[in-house]
Amino acid sequence: MTKRQSFIPISDQSDFPLENLPYGVFSPTPDKAPRVGVALGDQVLDMAVLEAEGLLEGTKLPSVRVFDQPTLNAFMELGHEAWASVRKRLQDLLANDTPTLRDNRDLRARAFYAQSDVVMHLPVRIGDYTDFYSSKHHAFNVGTMFRGADNALMPNYLHVPIAYHGRASSVILSGQDIHRPIGQTKPKDAQVPQFGPCKLFDFELEMGFFIGTSNTLGNPVNVDEAEKHIFGFVLVNDWSARDIQTWEYQPLGPFNAKNFATSISPWVVTMDALRPFRVPGPDQDPEPFSYLKAQDHWTLDIKLDVLIQSETMDEPHRIARSNYHHLYWTPSQHVAHHTITGCNLQTGDLLASGTISGPEKEERGSMLELSWRGTEPVELPGGETRKFIQDGDTVFLRGFCERDGVRIGFGEVAAKLLPSKGV
Repeated sequence: MTKRQSFIPISDQSDFPLENLPYGVFSPTPDKAPRVGVALGDQVLDMAVLEAEGLLEGTKLPSVRVFDQPTLNAFMELGHEAWASVRKRLQDLLANDTPTLRDNRDLRARAFYAQSDVVMHLPVRIGDYTDFYSSKHHAFNVGTMFRGADNALMPNYLHVPIAYHGRASSVILSGQDIHRPIGQTKPKDAQVPQFGPCKLFDFELEMGFFIGTSNTLGNPVNVDEAEKHIFGFVLVNDWSARDIQTWEYQPLGPFNAKNFATSISPWVVTMDALRPFRVPGPDQDPEPFSYLKAQDHWTLDIKLDVLIQSETMDEPHRIARSNYHHLYWTPSQHVAHHTITGCNLQTGDLLASGTISGPEKEERGSMLELSWRGTEPVELPGGETRKFIQDGDTVFLRGFCERDGVRIGFGEVAAKLLPSKGV
């Protein structure tokens, strides 16, 4: 893999080199309309300006403008041929030996903004949100806590990619703080439930991908064709109120324990940018049904970090490190299983991985696991400890791929937990 050079100065540690070019939605200033941008180094390239200047002519874009829009949906629904043609044009325009943008000071002044100056928005209009439960290590850890190691995995786990339908309206952008949720809980030693603020508040280290092109109702997506429907990936923190969930989840699963907020990172890293970091998918035993068996059984080598910063700390402290390739079920299997009934995925749908945990203790993707249900508190600098997330804590999720000196990053998803608002 050969690193390409841009005329825009880019640090070797930047998440956004010329090989990445993730998409987001931004406003140059708070009073300006949102439009589509691309991250390059510490800059944002205004795609609406390139579109208006005719610099994207000759690609597979339609005659109507798709980048002077408040979401990515119009571009995403065009399909991979359009995505690939725009990516190639951008890499050519932004290369250090291409004068078109490099030598046009007026155009550069109108097309580029410092990331630190712009206002980011939710990148996609999300119609539906599905959260999978794809980490065998996470499922085993949680099952061991509640049922013992001999019965940790439910009988269906190694056969079915487990998932539930989440709440799309409360998917929020990194940087938006959240309030501790309120609900019903039933402590282990209590005779009746009680009502009040959640006491066992948790993060969940996840990643998600957005559906680009839809399938029609009644027509499943073949597992070997699934990748063509995936536009790109984001970091996901699917916050969890563990004590609310324990009381409410039987028999239909989580509801209020999950519907209050799910945070995502602002930049969508495309499948084309991630393709060099594909690795063989996990061994699966028993052998999956044929509709889940891909000729190219792939997953992604994405390094993931979880950090916490309390109000007394000067900087975030890493408490966990994991990898996307630890997941038992793959992105293609997610799409194939989701649609096998004939369900119609639509442009903008978000499919999240579920908590990503690895085999080692430091690779556990939630406080529930890291503190082993509160019995092994996590140590923070300055003598603080955590069993679960406390008011005032900010949680950061970060991720990147790296190979041959090329780093493809996702930025971060961060949010601070504020006290409950009361009722």
